[in-house]
Amino acid sequence: MTTYKGAKGIVSYDAMETIRNTNEWLGATARALGSYPAFAMIPNPMFKLMSAWGRVTERSFSRMVIKPDWEIPAIVSEDGQDHIVYVEPELKRPFGDLMRFRVARREPMPRKVLLVAPMSGHYATLLRSTVTSLLPDCDVYITDWHNARDIPVSAGKFDIEDYTEYLVEFIRHLGPDTNVIAVCQPAPLALAATAILAEHDPKSQPRSLILIGGPIDPDAAATEVTDFGNRMTMGELDFLLIQQVGFKYRGAGRMVYPGLAQLSSFIAMNADTHAKAFIDQVFAEARGEASEGDRHNTFYDEYLAVMDMTAEFYLSTVERIFKGLEIAQNRFTVNGKPVDLSKIKDVAIMTVEGANDDISAPGQCVAAIDLCTGVPANRKQQHLEPGAGHYGIFAGKSWRLNIRPLVLDFIDEQGSTESAPAKKRRTAKPDDCGRSYVNDEDGKIAV
Repeated sequence: MTTYKGAKGIVSYDAMETIRNTNEWLGATARALGSYPAFAMIPNPMFKLMSAWGRVTERSFSRMVIKPDWEIPAIVSEDGQDHIVYVEPELKRPFGDLMRFRVARREPMPRKVLLVAPMSGHYATLLRSTVTSLLPDCDVYITDWHNARDIPVSAGKFDIEDYTEYLVEFIRHLGPDTNVIAVCQPAPLALAATAILAEHDPKSQPRSLILIGGPIDPDAAATEVTDFGNRMTMGELDFLLIQQVGFKYRGAGRMVYPGLAQLSSFIAMNADTHAKAFIDQVFAEARGEASEGDRHNTFYDEYLAVMDMTAEFYLSTVERIFKGLEIAQNRFTVNGKPVDLSKIKDVAIMTVEGANDDISAPGQCVAAIDLCTGVPANRKQQHLEPGAGHYGIFAGKSWRLNIRPLVLDFIDEQGSTESAPAKKRRTAKPDDCGRSYVNDEDGKIAV
């Protein structure tokens, strides 16, 4: 069995799941023991702390193997009616579905948006707040990638070329009035998919392409992510990170980059922040100040929910996007056929970066502007958000107040006179909201 060699030895896929399961059980045991009624007669705060530690620990480790629900709130119309949002599959495929957020009893909106969610360890629900913010103004679709551990080996492989072909199919299905918003990891592949349609099926190419914090040219600005990719050889990555799914799941035998291994790297990048958040939540539970839907639980229920990626997708991403710079140097191929980014001529391009992004640093995403030589200058736009980290540029305060209005205005500029709203929104001024210790507002936690 292929194994993961960490700092503490060699741990198999099943062993990692056993460790997670054991910690969940320890948390449940501490919660039950600390909550035993007889201990209420003993005036010692340790029993309350034991129960609180158990509740936080059990919840944290149980969330790691649960796919979160979308839980999109109802959309309130101008006449005051609530419109329920239904999440429905538009196209179903083995490795990912095209999902539609259907707003009941609402006429089609002039803006149609396809959100391309990242396949980098988290589920598409990571973009829940992004979807929620766009739904009042747009018809929204999203790519919902499946957990590789649940996909049988018989379904075949899935690498970055297959990912690109999925995007081509999804965009072609939605039609030429689609506005594609690619967040982080899929930005270079969304660019490639657009180039394929521009060359081979121009009637199906999207109206606009908005790339948010994506590694178009990873060498443009070094980060820990790019340094790690350049420091490790492909053989080392294969040996150290790739594991075989155990018999507990439908994908038994499939080679994957486990979500638990990815999560450990996420947490390690901001270990002190996560440790403080965990400890503070334990004391909040002990004092009776925590709640089911508080800020900590809302953030970590999503952050800790991770999924496995197919080994070939992870390795091909590192080898071809980060090491080989195939997109950055316009050398990308799909099924042996070159993908020429200069063929994009009729699609408006916008890039968004965060000044404090430590995942895709400023310079990496904006490289798409120069690569798309066929697009007129007046149909290109770039935005650098001051003070924003990676998470903040698509789901935090910076997105809500500044970036979202700019994106909607950019989409409107590409639409026809009949469909585009007559009045443009202005970028809102920053408010005086404080930032939480988990800090999902400024985006400094790695996703």
